[in-house]
Amino acid sequence: MSQVNEHHHHAPSTPGKLKPEKSPYNRLRIHSSLSKLTLWSSFFLAFILFLFILSPPSPSASPRRRSLGDSWGGSHWEKRVAKSARRSSPSSLSVLVTGAAGFVGSHVSLSLKRRGDGVVGLDNFNRYYDPALKRARQRLLDRAGVFVVDADLNDSALLRKLFDVVPFTHVMHLAAQAGVRYAMQNPQSYIHSNIAGFVNLLEASKSANPQPSIVWASSSSVYGLNSKVPFSEKDRTDQPASLYAATKKAGEEIAHSYNHIYGLSITGLRFFTVYGPWGRPDMAYFFFTKDILKGKQITIFESLDGGTVARDFTYIDDIVKGCLGALDTAKKSTGSGGKKKGPAQFRVFNLGNTSPVPVSELVAILEKLLKVKAKKKVLPMPTNGDVKFTHANISLAHRDLGYRPTTDLETGLRKFVKWYLEFYSKKSSW
Repeated sequence: MSQVNEHHHHAPSTPGKLKPEKSPYNRLRIHSSLSKLTLWSSFFLAFILFLFILSPPSPSASPRRRSLGDSWGGSHWEKRVAKSARRSSPSSLSVLVTGAAGFVGSHVSLSLKRRGDGVVGLDNFNRYYDPALKRARQRLLDRAGVFVVDADLNDSALLRKLFDVVPFTHVMHLAAQAGVRYAMQNPQSYIHSNIAGFVNLLEASKSANPQPSIVWASSSSVYGLNSKVPFSEKDRTDQPASLYAATKKAGEEIAHSYNHIYGLSITGLRFFTVYGPWGRPDMAYFFFTKDILKGKQITIFESLDGGTVARDFTYIDDIVKGCLGALDTAKKSTGSGGKKKGPAQFRVFNLGNTSPVPVSELVAILEKLLKVKAKKKVLPMPTNGDVKFTHANISLAHRDLGYRPTTDLETGLRKFVKWYLEFYSKKSSW
């Protein structure tokens, strides 16, 4: 997994590295005029400032080209955005999907487009995992008529422009810095995306006219060290076990304040271990498949009591149905021009599968589907922020969203393996 700094600040690199050579004017005799010195030092400072302005962004701050003019703007770009946002009927939705080239984002965007909704995507294509996979999803969306804007959530001018071009009825906010373990290497990327990026989106939404209704991805990780099972939306969520979980919990609290102050209609969805075709390579089911096929040893973690880690694996198609159900039942925001006119809807739902599966069983299913015996190493679970198990109570989503997961793990993994073998056999011939 390539690990680069996720920050996408536009600031140039620090001029501190430009150590000027000693100016010949330092060698002037004592009686040199003070005014001359002042004049030349002014020139010198102006020259340094000129270099500072011209210096390119430092590689650590920006893993890819970040020129505004190249990324967005202009009449051709606006036409593409407007075309992508076109709805099949006045009752259809017009949705801004952030993280559209991501796993859940690409599936949700395609489903919305297929049923006639207008969809505009936004993604910064960061390198937390292979951007080639994100670009492949982008091509899929492009063929379906969904334009994915290549930009960062923290670009407030871009968000304002998008809301100017399209009066979005809904925002499906799925962009985030994902992963529990990566926070130990790059904590700032979680603050940048999951907190600053989310606030920027909420700011743009509260000022938009009309204000959109917002549905966003929280996470089952907010339950943290909660040991009462299954996890219910009424349970305490103030003991996060990872920085990732803490940023998602912070997002829930920030969302509540924007709902309360500005009348934004906001629904948070706590996803439980989503898997399936076009999935994320940093997830266990994905890299287990890769390593088993390569004959590499895989590591299975067990808890202190000797049981293996268990997860409430939820198939992507089930998650998509939950996302669309949340969008369809979201009430309108009540604010206008950034001012609240009345109380607005605020909801949180678990989207899981209600049947936790031990990771050892996940491996056994993969061995069967791949027809390869895995080389296993069992280790005690490290204290890296992971939790022993997750288990969703989904009665609230069932009641309010009509959410009914129907895919068991073996069926879902069979579909994933079929996609994986097809995608990576094609990729090797690119």
